[in-house]
Amino acid sequence: MKDIREVFREHQNEEQAAKMARYMRDQFPFYGLPSPLRKELEKPYIKEAKAYFSWEKMDAIYADEHRECQYFVIDVLKSMKKKLTYEEIEHIKALILDRSWWDVNDELAKVIGTIGLKDERVSHLMLEWSCNENLWLRRVSILHQLSFKEKTNTNLLESILCANVGSKEFFINKALGWALRDYSKTDPQFVREILKRYELAPLTVKEASKYLR
Repeated sequence: MKDIREVFREHQNEEQAAKMARYMRDQFPFYGLPSPLRKELEKPYIKEAKAYFSWEKMDAIYADEHRECQYFVIDVLKSMKKKLTYEEIEHIKALILDRSWWDVNDELAKVIGTIGLKDERVSHLMLEWSCNENLWLRRVSILHQLSFKEKTNTNLLESILCANVGSKEFFINKALGWALRDYSKTDPQFVREILKRYELAPLTVKEASKYLR
């Protein structure tokens, strides 16, 4: 098969690429591939990557300047996230710190979250990350339990929240609200108590309260 990067280049759309770059504040160049097209092009490559997984190969693709290449690696990891182990989080951390932005980091948080469901060491690591000076590691720690529903470790969620109360960072306060809003669909009373117990940023309160009545 051709290299996935070559396939992406063959389908690039300059007009769409410009729009996608603007949406990301012109931080990253794009090939201009709509998500449905990209995912269709990826299918045989993801199948191959799962069968012959190589961090070296994934790193080489991730290093490409075009954002679709980071999306491809993330799609590979998500497709095999049940097979990934705690020991591989250090490698995932390197991806989080490389050209960090919400579009890739929030997806990598889901990968780490899946590992956390089967390895309690992730909880301790997420507590560490919640105090890290890097805002993207903190955001990943906040969001890694998203969609866990009744499997959510509420003590961990509250501890991570406590570590970030008082933050002036938009991406942190937004993530806190998002995490609380998501869990409010499972246990609204827990979220109500959190909102009473802590002096949270207005943005966090607004997001967290969306489904509360």
